[in-house]
Amino acid sequence: MKVLIACDKFKGSMTAAEACESIADGLSEVCSSLEIEQAPIADGGEGFTEAVRDSLGGEWVSCRSLDALGRACESRYLIVGDTAVMEMAESCGLEMIEKDLRDPEYSNTAGVGIMMRDAVLTHKVKRIVMGIGGSATNDAGAGMAVELGAKFYDANGQLLMPVPFELERAAKAELSGLIEMPEILVACDVRNPLLGENGATAIYGPQKGVEDIGKMENIIETIMRVSGGEAVAELDGAGASGGLGFGLMHFAGGTLVNGFEWLAGELKLELRIARADVVITGEGSLDAQTAEGKGPAGVAQMAKAAGKTVVAMAGRIEDGAETMFDRHYAIADLGLSLDQCIARGKELLRDLAKEEAAKLATSVQ
Repeated sequence: MKVLIACDKFKGSMTAAEACESIADGLSEVCSSLEIEQAPIADGGEGFTEAVRDSLGGEWVSCRSLDALGRACESRYLIVGDTAVMEMAESCGLEMIEKDLRDPEYSNTAGVGIMMRDAVLTHKVKRIVMGIGGSATNDAGAGMAVELGAKFYDANGQLLMPVPFELERAAKAELSGLIEMPEILVACDVRNPLLGENGATAIYGPQKGVEDIGKMENIIETIMRVSGGEAVAELDGAGASGGLGFGLMHFAGGTLVNGFEWLAGELKLELRIARADVVITGEGSLDAQTAEGKGPAGVAQMAKAAGKTVVAMAGRIEDGAETMFDRHYAIADLGLSLDQCIARGKELLRDLAKEEAAKLATSVQ
């Protein structure tokens, strides 16, 4: 019997590769006759580059960059052939900023632009795939744009710093200095527009420390208007990552793609599912958002379409999320505390895989 394991990360506990390996270990311990193949997946959020590296290989490179507050940092990204695979969170992630210092009005995505410029000018890449998620910023990608050659001015012609506090006064954007970019794919799993009640600021601003939603919304609208980005602002995903989705599409000519679908194509996942008898997938939390572009839902849909048995293994599974799968297992159901579930994640996931292996062993006999 052939088993394909295609899991996403268990945030705070395991990378996608570690989760796949733990399940493989548990299966093999109980049923050594299984033919097991692993394919770590990701959907564009945090851990995206790690999953791509585990699945596709490549070479890590690093460059001097800036975090969201403009402090020097070292940012890492992946080179796979002529493609640079990045995460915005590697330079401007929320987790890089101490909680008491988080201030979206003075934060920007300049570090993302620095990474992109390094990939284009130093490594001569022909494509950039940018995973966006986990951002500390709400600047519509203005900081990134300035690092790529854009300029913003106030009504008196004074050059503005690309942070929301300054860009509130923006009256003109000069985009003619933008450097020529290769193909940009924006790996994203959310569909929010830039503005409005479902936009970047209203939905994601509070978790980053935005206190005055109306004021920040007006700033983002100003950036959009002076740069002529009205049409792009309406596109699905423009509001992702504090509007970086908008910035990458508008200032860098990027195209939004579903992160899981892009990686699945690179992995030839559909073909690998076709070769398997059973497909196991999962991530830290299977919930209402899982069906909205998340990797495990994509795997389940492919497996069902191919007539395969699909099994879910997760940290926790909310009611209703289990309906996508033939069988399901959750670490949270073991009755341990959250801290124990996270700390012992690999061990507990391996134990759940042993339960599934016992079922598979019966069908093999």
